Amino acid sequence: MVKDRGMTITEKIITAHANRENVAAGEIVWVDIDLLMTHDVCGPGTIGIFKNEFGTNATVWDRERIVILPDHYIFTEDAHAKRNLEVLRTFAKQQNLPHFFDAGSDRYRGVCHIALAELGLLRPGMIVVGTDSHTCTAGAFGLFATGIGNTDAGFVMGTGKLWLKIPKTIRVIVEGEMSPHVMAKDLILTIIGDIGLDGASYMAMEICGEAVRNMNMDERMTLCNMAVEAGAKNCIIEPDAKTVEWIRSRMNCDFQIIRSDLSARFEKSLYYDLSKLTPVVARPFSPDNILPASSLEEVIPTQCYIGSCTGGKITDLVSAAHILKDRKVQINTKVVPATVEVEQELITRKLDGRTLREIFLDAGAEIGPPSCGACLGGPPDTFGRLSDGDICISTTNRNFPGRMGSPNSAVYLASPLTVAATAISGKITDPGIFF
Repeated sequence: MVKDRGMTITEKIITAHANRENVAAGEIVWVDIDLLMTHDVCGPGTIGIFKNEFGTNATVWDRERIVILPDHYIFTEDAHAKRNLEVLRTFAKQQNLPHFFDAGSDRYRGVCHIALAELGLLRPGMIVVGTDSHTCTAGAFGLFATGIGNTDAGFVMGTGKLWLKIPKTIRVIVEGEMSPHVMAKDLILTIIGDIGLDGASYMAMEICGEAVRNMNMDERMTLCNMAVEAGAKNCIIEPDAKTVEWIRSRMNCDFQIIRSDLSARFEKSLYYDLSKLTPVVARPFSPDNILPASSLEEVIPTQCYIGSCTGGKITDLVSAAHILKDRKVQINTKVVPATVEVEQELITRKLDGRTLREIFLDAGAEIGPPSCGACLGGPPDTFGRLSDGDICISTTNRNFPGRMGSPNSAVYLASPLTVAATAISGKITDPGIFF
């Protein structure tokens, strides 16, 4: 694909899609896009811009490369949310889009970032853009993925091209063996706490090392998902046998493994030893406001929330179930599987003879429908949405004022293990006590 010219994975991918011999950080190039994703919140705006710029009867650049995954405000009676879905339905029918996964139909999939992977639409070396900042989740599969605005998305919808500035790359090297009560969420929160919300501003974050290779794809997605909380343009993990196994189980197509050159230039390198990592929590109202979970036992939440693209994957829910099994929650606890596929696994996967669903219900938790749920607040009837005075510890990715509902609520971010431990203890708790 690209000969050794001292480039990072991100630079190599962009070079290929710009039809160039090489690129350098800081350059601005036109690139060909492999996949555009949008959902019910931003999709109508993107469609409006596309029609305004290209014409009411214009045809999209490639109907096979546009994916519409409603997921945010799905299980609600809100009139505006329903209107957005109708806009998507009308457009998908007009354009004859094969990758429209309509809410309320048997094609509905759930949270877009996880569904893209489940659908087998991701492969190493791609450039994927989406009208959602957490599109960077897909970088776990060795591809360039980034969030874009409606204006850029409308242009991509009509042309398949995007103007892109080549980001510098921060390399994060992760070694050591992770303790059983620590998760990838603890690692990415620790990184964000160390470098701050702008520590990787418009940079690529390349996460590597033996410890990352030991992680499954769910945990890798968690790492890439929250890189944007440090300002990163994209996050990427070098593909390996686990990546290939996931992809081969869901699609049958050719792709090429791309690795950074040994002589690649990085803006800086960060080093983490997982054996020294402890569970952490991000306090209100910023994902970089980090403290050890063990130091926050005076905080008594009114709600525990386990879900979202960050914390609603099957690995997340299995981890939580290990703590909730044979115990009772002391706090109102919501469990929201990210996708329909994960929801089905709650019914079929078992721990000690009981399904995950049975474990959650027996513990006293409530299970919501697969979606973004309360992660982005949503209309008043959204499952798990916070009210005035609520204090929530959540597996989601942001805790700005009003993020999960009322602006007079507060959100603490943590791993599924820490949230489950808190649900049982009745106060923020380091999950290590259950191991």
